[in-house]
Amino acid sequence: MYRRYLHHLWARIRPVKTWYFLVITIVCALTCAFALRANYQQMIQLRQAVYATDQQNGNVVQSLQTLRAYVGSHMNTTLATAEGVYPPIQLKYTYERLRQAEKARADLANSVIYTDAQHHCEALYPSSFSGGPRVPCIEQYVKEHASTPKAIPDAMYKFDFASPRWSPDLAGWSLVFAIIFGVLTVLRFGVGMLLEKLTR
Repeated sequence: MYRRYLHHLWARIRPVKTWYFLVITIVCALTCAFALRANYQQMIQLRQAVYATDQQNGNVVQSLQTLRAYVGSHMNTTLATAEGVYPPIQLKYTYERLRQAEKARADLANSVIYTDAQHHCEALYPSSFSGGPRVPCIEQYVKEHASTPKAIPDAMYKFDFASPRWSPDLAGWSLVFAIIFGVLTVLRFGVGMLLEKLTR
């Protein structure tokens, strides 16, 4: 009875060849590899778009959001570079423009302060011309009211986005099917050998 059941089971399984599963596994694995490479290539293009937008003083926020959305929803899109710079996205042009703007603001404010100092000290010492108490007064006024450029924290212009271990895209699903059919290949091979021995 037991032997007849095994023979019946083997007769049902035998037409399903192991190489069917193996071929599907290989196709799925190759699809996964190409899809992972495509994900990475697309990430590189989006990363370059961020760098270009930063350099050209474009809409960096939009470029960053597009990159973050893509990296966060696709496998194999880690932003790390071969140079090992961390964080990998650094908006150096935006940062430098802000620093220059802040320096220009401070310089303009200081020129106004110097003019105010001259008027203030002329009012205090109307009879003083070159030298005398007016020069130290101006120096003291400028020293007390001088504007210095505010420090701009560079951490606000450095970014890194995490790539998921698995994503529901072509790469992710082809990986799932490659694993499933790989397991089925092993099971079909193992079960086939075992049933063949038991039914002899």
